[in-house]
Amino acid sequence: MRVVLLGTYDLGKPRTRLLRDALHAIDPTLRELHFPVWEGVEDKSVMTGLGAKLGVAVRLLLAYPVLALRYLFTGRHDVVVIGYLGLFDVLLLAPLAKLRGKPVVWDSFLSVYDTYARDRAMAPERGWTARLLRWMERKACALADRVVLDTRAHAALMEELHGVPQGKLDAVLVGAEAGTFAPATATAETGTGPVTGPVKVLFYGQFIPLHGIDTIVDAALDQRGRRFSWTIIGQGQEAQRIDARLAEVEAPQVERIGWVAYDGLQDQLAAADVCLGIFGTSDKSARVIPNKVYQTLMANKPLITRDSPAMRELVSGERPGLYLVPPADPVALLDALEKFAQDRETLPATLHGDLCEAFALPALTQQWRGVLEKAITR
Repeated sequence: MRVVLLGTYDLGKPRTRLLRDALHAIDPTLRELHFPVWEGVEDKSVMTGLGAKLGVAVRLLLAYPVLALRYLFTGRHDVVVIGYLGLFDVLLLAPLAKLRGKPVVWDSFLSVYDTYARDRAMAPERGWTARLLRWMERKACALADRVVLDTRAHAALMEELHGVPQGKLDAVLVGAEAGTFAPATATAETGTGPVTGPVKVLFYGQFIPLHGIDTIVDAALDQRGRRFSWTIIGQGQEAQRIDARLAEVEAPQVERIGWVAYDGLQDQLAAADVCLGIFGTSDKSARVIPNKVYQTLMANKPLITRDSPAMRELVSGERPGLYLVPPADPVALLDALEKFAQDRETLPATLHGDLCEAFALPALTQQWRGVLEKAITR
């Protein structure tokens, strides 16, 4: 199977890097036709300054003539894959693949329209920007031969929003990079013997609505929450408001860190006793399994996160070291923390090994291979 990975795909996202690794495993001669546009833009929703926006705009304008020429002169191949964030890529480059009779697989990963207009409420749904985004996304779904999301719940949204036939939709888990999030080596500090001191609770991520960070802050500032040690890391859309909340009270139990480089997250995970996922109430919160969940599981750390249809695609029933709670419920979060505090000395040394097999690179490679085969034999 000869594969071309085409577009302005964002290599700053673990999803894209894992897709590339899987495609290399499928086709060791993978041809990458890439024009970097999004490097250094951690959160596109809070990209500020005219210079930054103009820089992205100029790179996009340069990207498509270059990519079009490179693709038209590329050698024989069986399938074209367009990675996240590929909405413009599909609209402008997929027609070239069609001219050459090649199927196009689009890793949409998420709905840009739903994220922009509904989940983050950055524009009214009936406003012209949101309506244009919805039209563009519908057109891109029509052009692609396969449209891939991260969960089946997310794939169902594309069917609902854009009328994409079920037979054209696929779901491939995000996963985590094992080299970055390997379990910490057992030491006196990380072993399973008696533990003293307050439970160390870690949250990290972009401060966006679906994370439900207010729930975490409510729990941390509660009288019960003061018995735990909280580390909250991140920046984003809601950071200023969250920081204002924390500044209004005396909260020595909360350590607030603006940002940690990706390769430094392993140290934060190793130092934590338990990690937090998401607790938002939006529809999107119920459809996604965020990076931090996969990374926490891969690092063999106990996890508390909201129960959702998406999580139930990965997990069924109760498991040691995994606590699923209702969304936007700080009381339930504190209950789960207290349950963990009771459990932690008796938890098994290996918590999530079988779950990790479902989203390790070999499993992701098989999932992507299946998607490509369906595209080629359509």
